[in-house]
Amino acid sequence: MLHIDDIIVRQHLLSGNFGLEKEMLRITSDGHLAQSPHPFSQEEPNITRDFCENQVEINTPVFKDAHEVVEYLYDITVRISARLDDGELLWHFSNPPVIDSEEEIPIAQFYGDMAEKTEYRKYLSERYGRYMMTLSDIHFNYSFKGDILRRNYEIETGRHIERGEEDADYRKYESNLYLQLAAQMSVYGWVATVLTAASPVMDKSYPDAPSDIASVRCSEVGYWNTFSPVFNYTSLENYVDSIQQYVDDGSIAVASELYYPIRLKPRGDNTLDRLREFGVNHIELRTIDLNPLSRAGIDERDVKFIQLLIAWMMSLPDITLTSEQQLQAIRNYKLAAHFSLNDTQITYPDGSRHSLAEATLSILDRMSAFFESISVNVTEVMDFQRKKITDSEHYRYADIIRRKYGSDFVKSIIKLYKFRFKEFKELQGVQDECLDITACV
Repeated sequence: MLHIDDIIVRQHLLSGNFGLEKEMLRITSDGHLAQSPHPFSQEEPNITRDFCENQVEINTPVFKDAHEVVEYLYDITVRISARLDDGELLWHFSNPPVIDSEEEIPIAQFYGDMAEKTEYRKYLSERYGRYMMTLSDIHFNYSFKGDILRRNYEIETGRHIERGEEDADYRKYESNLYLQLAAQMSVYGWVATVLTAASPVMDKSYPDAPSDIASVRCSEVGYWNTFSPVFNYTSLENYVDSIQQYVDDGSIAVASELYYPIRLKPRGDNTLDRLREFGVNHIELRTIDLNPLSRAGIDERDVKFIQLLIAWMMSLPDITLTSEQQLQAIRNYKLAAHFSLNDTQITYPDGSRHSLAEATLSILDRMSAFFESISVNVTEVMDFQRKKITDSEHYRYADIIRRKYGSDFVKSIIKLYKFRFKEFKELQGVQDECLDITACV
């Protein structure tokens, strides 16, 4: 845990690095998946594909500010849309539009040194089917600035680490902090699913489309492996070994196939060997729906909230989770994707059960009290999140989308996107029309 009582730690608590990854399907004007080749070079910086040829993925550079990373995400989305074939649009929705058959989901084609990416996608297609792979979202990547971690290390060990100076002991210490954060995130991170769920409707062409879900991708019918993993958080080596065992026993082919809500990642290529050798560089949260009510696909206040959530969790006492508690944590994440806030209950490690509404408000209250105790003003962000529970009809994305677009959501969302990207030149530099969420009602 971080030593919040130290003034330097408190000063740097909200100094961090942000990176966002956004997946979007390319579609035709009538709501089907585009069948044209990916319009960008495979060497194009920050733009690639995820599973299928028509699934654009944006990877932002690292930013030090929530506003900057969201603005970049919007700007590059606009640039991409301007380069699409005539009649094509970017589908800013986590659930896919009309899919008449799996053959309309073409596997991404990579060539040369990257051809193995296509072979891996063929394997995923056979193992999970292609429908699941069309469920898109936003991944939130975050790291703490070195100043706060070095200061925390100095408090605990008495050793001073200069900026740019790292040794094996310090890297091990830094990784252990992120391991504890990952453990805490498994207990509390589901709250981000509750507050960003934005995919409560689905086209009838999708097999077994659920009707009581706020976020399909995060729900039990969404993006999961066929097993529930358990990790060893006691050290980085043990953590990596606990993932490697699923590769060794054939549960997954590679570590990136582990579809868990939280990932700890090294700098550079995301491999277990690099994680073991270089330690943890940042944490990734993979439970955020694309938000069609926001021009960037994510509201800046949600980015700020997740940063606050991470900072709060780093202030909590270290925890040790049993295998059953970890399995329950996975169930909580899936339950957090349900539409009903009052009828759905999650279970904490101590065995207590609470409705999603009660548990979410409790976490928001604890967070607000914590930041007030260290004189950090988070009122605007926390009030916005709280209204999603107390006035869900007007502030919760899933409620707004179900009410406004539920009857024929494909046509309604296409109409919204056609307007948005037709007017993108005028919208650039203008305050997001949905920063006042009531403007989207």
